[in-house]
Amino acid sequence: MGRRHRDFTGSRLGALIRVRDVCHRMLTIDQAGDIFVRIKKLSTADEVEVLFSGGRFALTRFANNTIHQNVAEENYAVSVRTVFGGRTARASTNKFDDESLRHVVRASESLAKVQHPDPDLLPMPDSREAGGRADRSVRSAQAPSRHFEQTAAITPEARAEGVKTIVGAAERHKLTTAGVYSSAESIDGLFNSRGLSRWHTQTSAEVSITMLAADSSGWQKANSPDVASLDPLALAEIAARKARDSARPREIPAGKYTVILEPAAVLDIVGFMFWDYSGMAILDQRSFLTGRIGTKLFGDNITISDDVAHPLHSGSPFDGEGVQRQRVDLVENGIVKRVVYARATAERMKRSQYRNKVGLVEATGHGFALPNEMGEMPLNIVFAAPQDSQTLEQMIASTERGVLVTRLWYIREVEPYEKMLTGMTRDGTFYVENGNVQGGVRNFRFNESLIHMLLNVEAMSAPVRACGEESFDMVVPAMKVREFNFTEVTKF
Repeated sequence: MGRRHRDFTGSRLGALIRVRDVCHRMLTIDQAGDIFVRIKKLSTADEVEVLFSGGRFALTRFANNTIHQNVAEENYAVSVRTVFGGRTARASTNKFDDESLRHVVRASESLAKVQHPDPDLLPMPDSREAGGRADRSVRSAQAPSRHFEQTAAITPEARAEGVKTIVGAAERHKLTTAGVYSSAESIDGLFNSRGLSRWHTQTSAEVSITMLAADSSGWQKANSPDVASLDPLALAEIAARKARDSARPREIPAGKYTVILEPAAVLDIVGFMFWDYSGMAILDQRSFLTGRIGTKLFGDNITISDDVAHPLHSGSPFDGEGVQRQRVDLVENGIVKRVVYARATAERMKRSQYRNKVGLVEATGHGFALPNEMGEMPLNIVFAAPQDSQTLEQMIASTERGVLVTRLWYIREVEPYEKMLTGMTRDGTFYVENGNVQGGVRNFRFNESLIHMLLNVEAMSAPVRACGEESFDMVVPAMKVREFNFTEVTKF
């Protein structure tokens, strides 16, 4: 890697990060099309569908202010689904030679032929059906490009430079740091025997930082398809400040507090409810929205949509069957409007006893690859901006007595219908009094209902792209919440 990095990597680890990432051209749509043609010729099935996935992933990991791991992987896979008279199954391989493709087709067909017929299985979509439609609550939009050359071109040297910046911040503040700087370039594709073809390429860069002091810690994490949107130094300085400012944490009693949840904390707790925004979950009677669609469940200031085309989001614009993802309004001013549907789930719902109780029923392009038992899920959550957004500083200034929370972890569901969750705070928990942060406090365990929490949101910031450890990325605000229930104090 060079002399300039030996001050923080050491000679052995300097040699380690000199290993360059694999740098071949990614699998292209034309190559994938040729592979699909070969698979289709090998199959005797009524219908054939092939999913393509994979790409390049590289990671530089550091701890104790030193890089200790640099790895890179490149891999591509095909997943072949065949259909015989309502019977379907899937098999996968990452080898594209003729014999391997013949084997994976044979495996998929052998499995499909011994399945029970699925009465809900629909013919594979063609390009007309997969294109979707638009109306008042389901709207098509063109997702922006999520592939950036500068992200695809990230080298081990570039990641090491980023780590060097982070380590420099740690050393200035007399802290120890650990974390990850990763980068990736990926593809998702789908071809089927009804003429549908879909292709999506994406890049990603992510930085996760923990700063450690003797009795406190701070954390920050961010990712983006565009590496230019990441600022490792800024993240490091915030994490360092949290570790420094929460030093010598005092213990305050458990109880109900006004809490100010930073976006990562909001993301990790609210993420537990979106598996329930599924037509299949309603049909299976495992959704907390059962009997509640069309009712006011949250506060007036809560409006939520699923929007793959939002400029701060990432991900493929089509679902596991190749159907275009639609923008769906899930919650409007606290009222639950609807859930999302895969094609077969929508048809089942139209025939079910719930069809007149769930709002608009229509395939929305949120299905998982078939066969599966989960149906669908919204994966591009956007909380709408409040009418009067507040910064974190404004929320703190208006708080007489409360707790500022950087992040939550080890979250588990306790009771599904009220969406009661338990978990703990960590890496920067602070006591707020008379509009000022008074210092760090020992962490808490909480028991809180998501319904109760989203009924008690006093203020929100402008939504931002956030990432955490317990849920998928979303566009969410920071939130100031009344009567958040902390049940006990932890020992750290």
